[in-house]
Amino acid sequence: MVTPMVDKELLAVRAAELYYQENKTQDEIGALLHITRWKVSRLIAQAREEGIIRIEIVHPRARRLGLEHDVCAAYDLTAAIVVPRDVEDAGIHHRVASAAADYLVSMRPLTHVLGVSWGKTLHLVAQALPQRWCNGVKVVQVNGAVSHSQSPGLASATATMIANKGHGDVTLLPTPAILEREETKQAIESDRSIRGVLAHAAQADTYLFSAGPATEVSIHVQSGYINHDDVQRLQDKGAVGDVLGRYITQEGNIADTELDNRTLGLSLESLRQAPRSIAVVSGADKHQVALAIARSSLASVMIMDEATATFLLDNQPKDTTP
Repeated sequence: MVTPMVDKELLAVRAAELYYQENKTQDEIGALLHITRWKVSRLIAQAREEGIIRIEIVHPRARRLGLEHDVCAAYDLTAAIVVPRDVEDAGIHHRVASAAADYLVSMRPLTHVLGVSWGKTLHLVAQALPQRWCNGVKVVQVNGAVSHSQSPGLASATATMIANKGHGDVTLLPTPAILEREETKQAIESDRSIRGVLAHAAQADTYLFSAGPATEVSIHVQSGYINHDDVQRLQDKGAVGDVLGRYITQEGNIADTELDNRTLGLSLESLRQAPRSIAVVSGADKHQVALAIARSSLASVMIMDEATATFLLDNQPKDTTP
């Protein structure tokens, strides 16, 4: 004999099937199952609560709101945007970039001076931005990027595109990212025009940046700034990736002071002190650097894929409350 509990569960399943698969109204379901409309509503709610029903939004611009809330709470972020995981992870970088573009369009208060870093991820963000995403924004490049080999003009193209689409102005930093000698870097920074760009960058109300892994796929390797031996040395020193061209450890500290002294651009402290700093990160190879960003308060807003958000939550700070 079927127990009343099982009876109720089967009734909830049938109500859910009729409602979601056969598109019946609650009144029609009530008539078919010989129960009240109110009872149908309760059964459907029960089915959701007990996991009988799983609702998934599969639009490319969908978000994981629960994960966003949890990441914000775990790392004291102002906002988090989490893009759902793709079955084959195909196109995840483009979808995260699109989510970042959506955030820039909708963020309040609006930005007046936007400091931008460079890299493939930020170029995707620039491409995803709609025309007139902002009106009169001033965009300034915050770290050097003139390439030795690969990706010529990527930094200037990215900053210029963001500014043009926002009907604003752009200020570029026409210098290398990393110099061979610290003295050369100091001499370049002391130049009046370069000093003026960096001063302008330091006044930004919002920073937009991505991050790179401390591996051979780093854009700094592809651009000729560092080589295999440099990567190995950085890894030996605990580097997990770079932010603004500066390689950091899990704790968000500079991994190699000598290399950092030859790196041209704003310091990481500028991100920590900014009214708003936005990190755009996607891909498994960037999980560790994303964690370092979150742990060390380099971003107030993080835009990422679902796997990265899950990794952050799996490694969130332990509660030490007695």
